[in-house]
Amino acid sequence: MEKYTKFLKKISQLILEEIPKAEYSSLFNDFVESEFFLIDGDSLLITCLREKSLNWGQNLHFFYLVERYLVDLKSKGGQFAIVFFKDAEYAYISFPELLPLRSALILHLQRNTTIDVQTEFSGCLSQEWKCFLEERYPYFLIVSEEGLNDVQTHLFNFLIIQSWAMKVHVVLSSGQVSDILRLYAYLMPSKYKNQTFFKKSEKMVEGAYKTLMEQLEDSRVLTLAPLFRDVTWTNMMEEACKSLSLLKELWPEGSDIRRVLCVTSCFLSLSMYHHFLLNRKETASDQVTNNCPALQNVEDLCRMHCLSVACLLHLPLSQRARARFITSHWIKEVNSFFKMKKWCEHFILNNIDIFENLNLTHLSDLSDEPLLKNIAFYYENEHVQGLHLNLESAIAKEYEYLWNTVSNLVEGYEVGKPLPLRTTKLHFLKKNPSPIKESFKVKMPNLGFIPVSCKLVDEFVGDILKDLPFLKRDDPTVASLVKQKEFDELVHWHSHRPLSDEYDQAKCQFDEHSRDPRVLRSMQKFHVFQRFYGNSLESVSSKVIVTQTLKLKKNFSGPQSKKTHETKAEIITRENKKRLFAKEEQKEEQKWNSLSFSVEQELKENLNSGIKNLEDFLKSCKSNSVKFQVEMVGLTACLKAWKEHCQGEGKSSKDLSIAVQMMKRIHSLMDKYPELLQEADHQFIAKCLKYLGFDELASSLHPTQVSGEEIKEKKKNKYSVDIGPIRFQLQFMGHYLIRDERKDPDPRVLDFIPDTWQRELLDVVDNNESAVIVAPTSSGKTYASYYCMEKVLKESDDGVVVYVAPTKALVNQVSATVENRFSKHLPSGEALCGVFTREYRHDALNCQVLITVPACFEILLLAPHRQKWVKKIRYVIFDEVHCLGGEIGAEVWEHLLVMIRCPFLALSATISNPKHLTEWLQSVKRYWKQTDNTIGENSASKRKTGSHSNVHKDSSQMKQSYKVRLVLYEERYNDLEKHVCSVKDDDVCFDHFHPCAALTADHIEKYGFPSDLSLSPRESIQLYDTMVEAWKTWPRAQELCPEEFIHFKNKIVIKKLDARKYEESLKAELTNWIKNGQIEQAKMVLRKLRPDKIDNSEDMVQMFPLLVEKLRKLGKLPALFFIFNLRVVEERALSVNAFLEDKQETKRPPKADKEAHDMANKLRKVKKSMEKQRIVVCRWCLIE
Repeated sequence: MEKYTKFLKKISQLILEEIPKAEYSSLFNDFVESEFFLIDGDSLLITCLREKSLNWGQNLHFFYLVERYLVDLKSKGGQFAIVFFKDAEYAYISFPELLPLRSALILHLQRNTTIDVQTEFSGCLSQEWKCFLEERYPYFLIVSEEGLNDVQTHLFNFLIIQSWAMKVHVVLSSGQVSDILRLYAYLMPSKYKNQTFFKKSEKMVEGAYKTLMEQLEDSRVLTLAPLFRDVTWTNMMEEACKSLSLLKELWPEGSDIRRVLCVTSCFLSLSMYHHFLLNRKETASDQVTNNCPALQNVEDLCRMHCLSVACLLHLPLSQRARARFITSHWIKEVNSFFKMKKWCEHFILNNIDIFENLNLTHLSDLSDEPLLKNIAFYYENEHVQGLHLNLESAIAKEYEYLWNTVSNLVEGYEVGKPLPLRTTKLHFLKKNPSPIKESFKVKMPNLGFIPVSCKLVDEFVGDILKDLPFLKRDDPTVASLVKQKEFDELVHWHSHRPLSDEYDQAKCQFDEHSRDPRVLRSMQKFHVFQRFYGNSLESVSSKVIVTQTLKLKKNFSGPQSKKTHETKAEIITRENKKRLFAKEEQKEEQKWNSLSFSVEQELKENLNSGIKNLEDFLKSCKSNSVKFQVEMVGLTACLKAWKEHCQGEGKSSKDLSIAVQMMKRIHSLMDKYPELLQEADHQFIAKCLKYLGFDELASSLHPTQVSGEEIKEKKKNKYSVDIGPIRFQLQFMGHYLIRDERKDPDPRVLDFIPDTWQRELLDVVDNNESAVIVAPTSSGKTYASYYCMEKVLKESDDGVVVYVAPTKALVNQVSATVENRFSKHLPSGEALCGVFTREYRHDALNCQVLITVPACFEILLLAPHRQKWVKKIRYVIFDEVHCLGGEIGAEVWEHLLVMIRCPFLALSATISNPKHLTEWLQSVKRYWKQTDNTIGENSASKRKTGSHSNVHKDSSQMKQSYKVRLVLYEERYNDLEKHVCSVKDDDVCFDHFHPCAALTADHIEKYGFPSDLSLSPRESIQLYDTMVEAWKTWPRAQELCPEEFIHFKNKIVIKKLDARKYEESLKAELTNWIKNGQIEQAKMVLRKLRPDKIDNSEDMVQMFPLLVEKLRKLGKLPALFFIFNLRVVEERALSVNAFLEDKQETKRPPKADKEAHDMANKLRKVKKSMEKQRIVVCRWCLIE
């Protein structure tokens, strides 16, 4: 036992060392619907018991605290289950008053809520619990780090280390803080070190746990012995069942849980106490027994308990809340009976299922100890003084009914009639000098409000003001606030210099008004660098902006009426454009003719390199006819390379990358240039498809193929990819599948053809509307920002666009991009783009496009002497607006969205509730619309009365729209696939992780597939194959086979939309499996999709350079590494640098230093000889 005690201390020490390292962070993020977690029920119970506001003994208040916490979790999107372990009951042996509370809590959560409650596990080391964790895969477990006693603390420690071993993170129940959007807590991640500790000490853990359980079993027997004597735990369970069965015979129609528990607990506890007193003579020396009250005394206690339950049944909560607070405690002599009664309630609640037709609604309000103390206090102090208790008839009848039922159940002795309620004179409450807490005697400080006449306050507060105490103007409190001396608040009181704000304190990179040539040269260099940096970020040619007169914009998304007459100027312009286009096409054709030979030659020598050059040319080419020729050349080269590859001897497997390139060219030809394809082209494409083994597709494209060119059967097998055309495209060409795009150009966009949702963004800007834009990364939502900037730049030289970015790095990036994209001739002293952060600023208030961070923009908006500049703002663009729900600085984003008067664009890729955000922003705009209308009406009335006050409405506000649109686009341009990086045999490996592997059957049944979980085409094929393998007789297997799927049938080109429909069909089918009884097959599918368990090493400082090297070998560099700790970022960078230096050193020849030294000496000699020759030549010239 001693070794296990030391081991328990070792576990405690391990956890105590990890607690200070716990990460204090938000438990939920914007993808919370894809996460599932667990709550330890006993940790929840003791956390709520430790709540300072808890009124001890009042069950209803305790249940309110529990439900408030759980409702808060659900309102934030939490998906969880609560777990109560059977072994955890042992921890309450020393606290019998908590046992019925725990049992009632479990029953309440199971019967009266929709929460998933798990109670079937014996302990945290059981095999069933391990299987549960593997099946449900929770993200974290909320558990307490400290119990009510050492035993419970040890049980929590076992649960924590076992969770770590199962790679489940641990969240501490203490220290949690909740706000409107987030729940913050201390998270202790499952680390490799802790996982290893459990594996190495698994036998010791099991032995210590088993020994602790044996000790607790013995302790329970010893605890029950003084109360129940020779009655064992099993006997008590049988007695509880017997009591419920007897009551069931008396109340066959059923009843309420409070009545049943009241009657059965009184009956069982009286019976046990009677049995206890009968054996009193045998243990006469027992001090506990000698001090026990008589049977008549405990009968009085039971009568008062029945009366308190009658009050619970009939008194409204408002009346119970006004009850007196009794500070006196129960006398020591009745504690034994109370313990016995609590044990009896526990046994009854554990067997409550015996009683049928039982209403369990009021499990949360089974007892109210303050109410029971009030009844006891009345009979011991006030009743004896002649004060009569006026009970309602309903309460009196209920009490008599309950006690008469107890009397009918009791056998062998009389318990007396319901009245009188007290038959003995024993005082159950200790005598206290002040037994009642008289809160009304506490003097309240003289508080009041200072009267303020303000229309805003009156409108906001409303009628509440009339009920509040106000101080008079001559009150000393008010008089003390009066300033004795007034100072001008626009200057410092001691120096009389103008007050400065954080804008003035920020370091100014350049003096905007300086004419110093050196300053101007520095500014020129800075702008050159910015354009160079911006060009490196995106290869977009700079656009010269010219201020234009405002014209009414047309809605380009809707149908346009044809013009009946063109002006002469428009005809000339149209003809010039046509001539320029023909000239440009001719140039591109000449360019291709000059390059075609070299490209074709390279395609023959190295197909991959040739294809790369070919695609580079296609990107720069704008002529469709030239692009068509290039694609046909590429297809011809691919077919030739495929034939040569398949004819090669000794080929054990075919290189499908050639076939992929061939199908990619076919995709491009069939989708982008169908009008240019001739009969011969169709015939050639069909021939290519036949060589790949796609005979049906070839026949559908060109059924009258010349028989002389048909491939023989044996050659078919030789050239075929041995896979269906649909499966081939989904499995190997997922990232090449074509998106459905519009073909009609938009005159507002010259660089590309925008999609429908992107045109909606342009319409938003043209109509001066606001919008919340939610679209995946790299989908093109940022283009709306640049279009908005261009619009404001063209309108005038005064309007300002403010771009709000969350970080300084993004500020620098956007400012460089803006300077590269746009150029404009502005008046002297004005700039196109400016930057303002806390560290530096330049051209912030004299630019048309200001790039800043939220806190700095708030400074400008709130500064009284910057309001002239604020009126120039025409649009505000909020990038990464999901920071509104972040942990730090979220309130600043909220302030900005509420304060701005102009239209805005709010961009994000990860908003989980965009509709809710849009509705809130629309309500803000409605408020400003109402305010602007009121200001307009006041201005009009002043003009009518002849007032010459300077009331001016800004032009931007006159024409702006107050509408807030939601533009939602969920399709990613590129599919993302997940891989798990691990270390195997000192080598970095990447294992594909199927998204469905992160789900469980239970999660899919309750919540469906998360909205952010998408599959690549390859992963859809993998899901289908796994479903076929898991259910051999699947009825819809043929229907959902890729080659037979209705949206793929007879299609040469499979598009992304088709693949997405196939993905949704598979998801819906797997969901139907779970709902229609095939849950075991569904579980098998998810189990097969999961990768093998990986034992990772945490020494990533050493392994990180190997990871970078592996990515280099795979051709995956450059790569982005997201590390959420600046110190660790520096460590990783230094480790890679040291690795590369060592690698460079090892690859140097052994005599490299000596050779370098010799070469340096030779160069020095050559330099000296050249200097001598130059001197000789100079002297000779002088002599001449």
